Amino acid sequence: MLIQRKKDLATEWMELSILGLHRQTQSGISCSKHGGKNVAASIVASEDHTDDLDDSIVLVYTDQGGSTTNSDKKPEDQKLEGGNLALTNSMVLKTPIRVIRGCDPYKRRFKKFVYIGLYLVKSYKQVTGPHGNLIYKFWLERIPGQPEVVCKEIKRTRQLKTKKSVDLGDVSQGKVIPTSAVDTIDERPEAERFPNQPEAAQEEVKLTNKSNVHKDDEKPPSFKYANNLLYPDWCHSTPPKGCDCIDGCSDSNTCSCAVKNGGEIPYSSNGTAVDGKLFLYECGPCKCPPSCHNRVSQYGLKFKLENFKTKLRGWGLRSRECIPLGGFICEYIGELLMDEKAEKRAGYDDYLFDIGKNHDSNTNIDEGLNNCEHVDDDSGFTIDAAEYGNVGRFINHSCSPNIYAQKILYDHEDESIPHIMFFAAEKIQPFEELTYDYHYVIDQVHDANGNTKKKKNCFCGSRQCTGRFY
Repeated sequence: MLIQRKKDLATEWMELSILGLHRQTQSGISCSKHGGKNVAASIVASEDHTDDLDDSIVLVYTDQGGSTTNSDKKPEDQKLEGGNLALTNSMVLKTPIRVIRGCDPYKRRFKKFVYIGLYLVKSYKQVTGPHGNLIYKFWLERIPGQPEVVCKEIKRTRQLKTKKSVDLGDVSQGKVIPTSAVDTIDERPEAERFPNQPEAAQEEVKLTNKSNVHKDDEKPPSFKYANNLLYPDWCHSTPPKGCDCIDGCSDSNTCSCAVKNGGEIPYSSNGTAVDGKLFLYECGPCKCPPSCHNRVSQYGLKFKLENFKTKLRGWGLRSRECIPLGGFICEYIGELLMDEKAEKRAGYDDYLFDIGKNHDSNTNIDEGLNNCEHVDDDSGFTIDAAEYGNVGRFINHSCSPNIYAQKILYDHEDESIPHIMFFAAEKIQPFEELTYDYHYVIDQVHDANGNTKKKKNCFCGSRQCTGRFY
């Protein structure tokens, strides 16, 4: 019988065998008997086998057969035998497979192996490999409900050079799980701070001060923590008509919420966004249960976030754990203002979010949301998080953002004042800063008197940085 979790780390192939995680000491697939057939008991996933290690939830695995040590000889086509046959048997019999990942995929010899959980084979197909031969690809999905994956980035970041760590207190004023601020220093080079560059449901937030130049007791600027948007007294929106799905919403024409989204629910069963449009419609006053997977942004923060002091851009926000592509991060909370009133606060516009002019749409989840297109629909409203807000107020601008803003409606149908929700535009590694594009237009930002603001330099640090903020 397979167990859910043994030991997270191993340093040698032989140790994997001794621990019972992976019996084979050289082969990437270890087999066992089940119902008289060979099934895959465990696999070691590595980039040496051209496996896709970009996601801990879904794994694309390629293995055995067809390799050759003669560089002049074309590799043979892989056959559906041995480990490959065992993987297909596992798919048919639905037997779980232990997956072990090499922590150092950029070297031929791994320094560590990490057990990342039990997976099921969902499908496979034969495709042309990088060397022109036919290979088998297997798609595996992690079984839900297992402990969090131990990410190599967490282990690595803990070894970074840091100065003293000081608890600076709970900045959320007790409105979320106690959120402390810690004083330390980040000395990672650019290549590690921006790992995705070409070359280079209760809210739990740990607020961290990280800076090379700071006071020992420096804290984030004072503000009142809020979990919900603050609407003006005159704002009274009409609740939407909810769906009648009693057992949860389905992707059919019978669910009115699915119909609003073009005939399908915009989230996967594990809570990640699979569709990006100008508006997404979640279930609100519906008959479906609170567990309905079309209520993702209403569950609150899912990932452990921390606030930290950057070197050149003030306070920033990051996650202490991996965030998958499409993962929900947080809502942008603050006071809802009409644009005319917001313009009078132009001298204090660091926390203004223009609903109409600050939005990414036409996003494509399947392609990593890298083709975001800015839409200017001029709703007439702005969210101000200067005095009231949540962790969203700490998210900095980047010319190469890793998150995007999505307009969502669920408690009313007024498209001029939607909720602004942030989702991951790519897989985000632990301790990688969360950033989105502020969509400022150069020489088009004005002060309270209507005058063009003086240029402000951008210090996002990405290789695509324009050098100008506005």
